[in-house]
Amino acid sequence: MRTLMTTLVMLLLGCAGNPYGYAPEYVPLSDEEELNEKGLELSYEEVRRDPLSHGKDVIAWFGVVENVEKVGASGEVRIALGLRFHQQRHLCEDQFDSSCRVTISQKVGGPFSALLTLKPEDREGRDGVHGGSLLKIYGHALPDYDDRGGPILKADYYRHWPLGNFVSTGHAGNMKR
Repeated sequence: MRTLMTTLVMLLLGCAGNPYGYAPEYVPLSDEEELNEKGLELSYEEVRRDPLSHGKDVIAWFGVVENVEKVGASGEVRIALGLRFHQQRHLCEDQFDSSCRVTISQKVGGPFSALLTLKPEDREGRDGVHGGSLLKIYGHALPDYDDRGGPILKADYYRHWPLGNFVSTGHAGNMKR
């Protein structure tokens, strides 16, 4: 009976879904899966040096938001980000997956910007996209550069983690696994 209850609870938790991916390794959302499979984690310098040659590639980069600027009446924004590298094995506080957080490098790999339309739930409020949020951008390099000299990605899709729902490798001393 206990096993049946445990299985039922696990299924219910799994069905509810967790948009922040509390798991030991990265788990794409259902609407992200196809892009996650074909998205390329290209070298920052490679894209910065020659964005034109990567205009057709689906680039998949993680970045911490530095600034959000509205650029269109349709809700399009330009987001300045600092590239961070995803760690395959996420840091966890204990043996339970619910204590794991998406983990990125503490060190910034370089500046880049993304053009995208924010989802309504990400436009404002405590869990909106603000400075310090983490985004995973799936997009195509544009031929221009941002005002910091970084490449600009036109986003096809993004995934958002509000501050406090991810960690950097700098937290390794506070996490047990």
